[in-house]
Amino acid sequence: MTETVADLRADGHTDWRVYGTLELPPILAHALDAIVEQGYHATTVRDLARRVGVTVPALYYHYANKQAILVELLLGSLRAVLGRCRSAVEEAGEDPVDRFRALVECIVLFMTHRAPLAFLDTETRSLESGNRERYVDLRDELEGLMRDAVRDGSRAGVFTVPVPVDAGRAVLSMCQAVAQWYRPDGPLTPQEIAERYVTIALYAVGHGPQR
Repeated sequence: MTETVADLRADGHTDWRVYGTLELPPILAHALDAIVEQGYHATTVRDLARRVGVTVPALYYHYANKQAILVELLLGSLRAVLGRCRSAVEEAGEDPVDRFRALVECIVLFMTHRAPLAFLDTETRSLESGNRERYVDLRDELEGLMRDAVRDGSRAGVFTVPVPVDAGRAVLSMCQAVAQWYRPDGPLTPQEIAERYVTIALYAVGHGPQR
């Protein structure tokens, strides 16, 4: 199974836990590699054209500028993880603990299976006004899913953390940071990492397993 950039935009997936090989169009694939290697501002359109093997005018035929490429990658990535999180929450049902567990697992799985794309979150500072607002709107929805799960758990008395909103934000940041250190050749599989982070996150909101 493969996923294309069109699937990213459409949140395409059949099972939120299952990932295939991501196949990006050459321009986006090379842009992703270049930005991860050297950063957005150090990556030039001329450099991208050289990597892809086309002329600069040919590159501009597909994308208006370098910013448009970054927007495609960043918004596509965020829509993909958000789409999977929506599916995870729907599958989990009304129980806040189940929703919280599913969200943490879903986000960590994305951070491992799509680490290069997820790593681009560090380049949100490079988004221009307008594009940044579009990104923030999507990110707010993702934060809202986590915030609601922790708040509901706190109100139900199953989470004992005294600051549920801050706890939800902290857990989300912890999960997203996985993309910065994850390596496919590491000792743990993505699923094993996700399961460990679910345990850590449950302790963070005051719902540690009974000894």
